[in-house]
Parts: sequence; structure tokens; C-alpha cells
Amino acid sequence: MAPEPDVATARAPVNKWLVTVSVTFGTLMGAIDASIVNVAVPHLRGAVGATVEEITWVTTGFVVATVLVMPLTAFLGRLFGQKRVYMFCLALFIAGSMLCGMARSLPALVAFRVLQGFGAGALQPTEQAILRQTFPPKEQGMAMALFAMAVMIGPTLGPTLGGYIVDHYSWPWIFYINVPVGLLGLFMVQRFVHEPEDILAANREMATLQRKNMDWAGIALLSVGLSTLMYVLEEGGRNDWFQSAGITGCAVVSLFSLAAFVIRELTAKVPAVDLSLFKDKVFLSGTLIGSVMFSVLMAVTFLLPVFMQEVLGFTAMQAGLALMPRSLAMFMVTPLVGKLYNKVSPRLFVGVGVLMFAFSAYQMSHYTLDTSAGGIISTLILQGVAFSFLFVPLTTVALTSIQRHRLSDATGLNSLLRQIGGSLGLAVFATLIGRYMVQAKAGLATHLTLGRPEVMGRLGAITRAMMARGYDAATAQQASQRMLGYLVARQATVLTFEKLFLLLGILFLVVLPLLVFLKASADGPKVDVHVEI
Repeated sequence: MAPEPDVATARAPVNKWLVTVSVTFGTLMGAIDASIVNVAVPHLRGAVGATVEEITWVTTGFVVATVLVMPLTAFLGRLFGQKRVYMFCLALFIAGSMLCGMARSLPALVAFRVLQGFGAGALQPTEQAILRQTFPPKEQGMAMALFAMAVMIGPTLGPTLGGYIVDHYSWPWIFYINVPVGLLGLFMVQRFVHEPEDILAANREMATLQRKNMDWAGIALLSVGLSTLMYVLEEGGRNDWFQSAGITGCAVVSLFSLAAFVIRELTAKVPAVDLSLFKDKVFLSGTLIGSVMFSVLMAVTFLLPVFMQEVLGFTAMQAGLALMPRSLAMFMVTPLVGKLYNKVSPRLFVGVGVLMFAFSAYQMSHYTLDTSAGGIISTLILQGVAFSFLFVPLTTVALTSIQRHRLSDATGLNSLLRQIGGSLGLAVFATLIGRYMVQAKAGLATHLTLGRPEVMGRLGAITRAMMARGYDAATAQQASQRMLGYLVARQATVLTFEKLFLLLGILFLVVLPLLVFLKASADGPKVDVHVEI
């Protein structure tokens, strides 16, 4: 395929809001699909006859494929055109969704999820670049606010939407629902989204150089390094991490492949991935803070439903609905932050957001067995405001000094590190649950000696309650011991989650020193944009 012809000067201006709606459909669906499958796992297992370990490949395959495409989005956009790449990937995502709904075997479902992931990989970075190229400089904050709403709300909306669809329809519809929405997005992109003339000219020039100096070695090293890294992060917890020879081997391969990739890209004449962007301290710090933020977001999104279901006794639907206030808070506050971006220092926004999240994590570390839904919701609303304060300034200021024709490279790297951060957060905190649980049980068990009056009093009270219900003395005594063990395990679970929530808040405070570099350039590029204002 050749790049699109240069017809920008003859084309009528397109309203920026139509462009925004057009490219947001794909990003929102991709973000939702990363988490919507989790609630349908029992149904998927029954449909394809898979074990718990085997069905995890449905998620792992999607994530690995998505991550492989993200950093290559700009490379593909220069060769074939930014708009064409977006439309092709959206069509691939739609086709993958349809095939996933039709799959009735595990290999077919995994293969189609990989296909879906390849399509989803280019959607986020391309939308981010298109919005930055479409909105005028004074409205970049609002552009990133709209992007943030799709990226952040998607993962929290996915489980709730998936639970509703599975409960009221059947599991294939978690995939089929993408088809009509995706087709509408495809039509709107074709009709309303056009590449600016300066971007087309720059891409044509770079494409000529790329074709003469194809970086096949860099692409191969990147593919091997990222696929093995994501396999380690996604499957490590289920395979006892480095106790598994497979996980250890993949970790070693990933380490050497990514190191060789960095060396290759820094020395290649025309690199496939422009790592020199990280020389920009603002871009580097904004991307790193964003990665930590997304790892925290994904960890909290994972931990809270588990806490509500396993400790407080919520159903899956109730847990999903309890998370909705955070999404609603982000939906309401994010546009406001976008409007205020040019009037308030991004460092102030991010600093306040970090402190707000740390305080919400401190509140969560005091959850008990008596915590009500209201107590959880109030904290989640505070978290939603905190994430809005964080994401909009981070994604905006990080790209401030990036040239327009390099925005696709920057957004691809930004999306990649954000995705890796989310996977790392999930992997680490899912592993810590088991380890902290063992420690908490051991700590409580040291106090359960039969000689202690408190222990004997509790056992006696439970035994008498059992005998009052008709049990004989021996059976009641055995049952009281089992009941005490259950109470200890439940309390150990509460202590585990309290420790994890507090750890999240403390870890997030570590990024505060990076705020020194988050200063938007006052003399950034001012480029006329071919849209209606």
C-alpha cells in the first residue's frame, strides 16, 4: 500500500469533535476488551473444555499481541499511512471479535484473541497522536482528557459490562457487541478523519528512508523481547515465578533481547522504534509516572473486587457496580481538568493527584469486615478524582515538546510503557496476596495457644452455640475448632488486603521527585490545524 495522496488543501475542514468521536470508539473497545473476558472465564471454560491454567491464554494472548504492535505503530503509519493503519487495525479487531464469538475450541479462541489483540495494539497510540494533531495547542489538555476517558474508564467498565452480558445473554455477546460499534467507528474514521498535510509530507520522507534501511533486526529483537516479557508477567504468578524453568528461561531471553534491541535502535541508521525520544526529560518523566499510575490503577481494579467478593461477600455484579462511582467520577472530573490544564501547572495537578491517591489508599488500608458499600464508594470517588488529576496532565505535558511528525512514535512508546506498567502491577500484587496471606496467618496463629483465656473463652462460646443447635459435645468441640480456623483465615485475609492497599499508596509517593521535570515548554510549537474551531 502507498501513502494517501496529498489532498489536504482541497478538503473541507472537519469538526474536531467528529474526529474525536470517530477515533474514540476503537480505543474504548480495546480498553474494555482487555478486562471484559475476566468475568466470563467460567463460561468460557465450559464452552471450550479448558482447565483453569489453559483458559488464561485467552487473556495472555490478547495482551502479548497488543503490546507487540504498540511500539511499531509509527513505523507502520509511515509506510502505509496513519489513517490506513488505524482503519486496518480496527477492521482486524472487529473481525477478531466476530471470530472469538464463533470459536468453540480453545486453540481457535486463543488464536482469534491474538488476532483481536493485533488489531487493538495500534488503536490507543494512533488515537492519541490524531487528537494531538487535530486540536489546537491551547486545547491539548482537553484532547488528552477525552483520550483519558477512554483509556481509564475502559478497564473499570469492562468487568461490569461483561458481568451484565453474561448474566442476561451468553458469553459470545461480550465479543459480538464490538461488531456494530466497531463498524460505526470504521465508517466515521473513513468519513471524518484525515491526515494533516505536514504529517503526510514528513511520513513520505521517512518512509523512503525506512524502505531503504528496513530495521528487521530491531523488529525481531523487539518482538522476542516483548512477547517473552509479557509471558513472564502474565503467567509468572500461576507458575511460581522463577521456580518454573519456563518462566526463568523466558525472563533471560527477554532481558538479553530487550538489551540487544536498545543497542540496535540507538545505532541503527533508521530505527523502527525511535528511542531517542527518551532524551527528552519531560517525555521520560511523564511516561514513567504514567506507567506507575497505570500499574496502580490496574492493581486496585484487581484487588478491590477480590476483597469485596471474598471478604465482604459481594456478588460479581455487586462488586462491579461498586466500582462504577470511580468511573463516574473520572467521567465528570476529567473534562474539567482538561479545561483547566492551561491555567494550572501540570506539576500541581499531578502532585495533588498523587497525594489524593495516597490518602485514598490509606483509607482503604483501614477496611474491616464491617466496611459497608458506602465506605468503599466514598474512597473510590476520591480515587477517580485523583486519577483524573494525574492522567490528563501526564499525557499532555509528556508530549509538549515532541514534534508533530514524531507524535506517533512518542504515543506508541507511551502506550507501551503504560501497558507494561499495568501488567507489572497486576503480576506483583497478585503474587503478594498469597505471600502476605501466609505471613498474616502465621502471625495470628502464634496467639492461638490453648492456654490463653481468650482462646478458651471463644472456643467455649462456639461450642455452646453448636450444642444449642443440637450437636453432641464431641462434634460441637470439633466444629468450634474449625470455625475458629475459618475466623482466623478471614481475619488474615483482611490484614493482607490492608497491607497491600497501604503499600500501593506508599509506592506511588515514590514518583513525587519526578515532578521536577514536568514543566511544559513555554515556547512549544504553534501549528495551525486544519479543523473548525
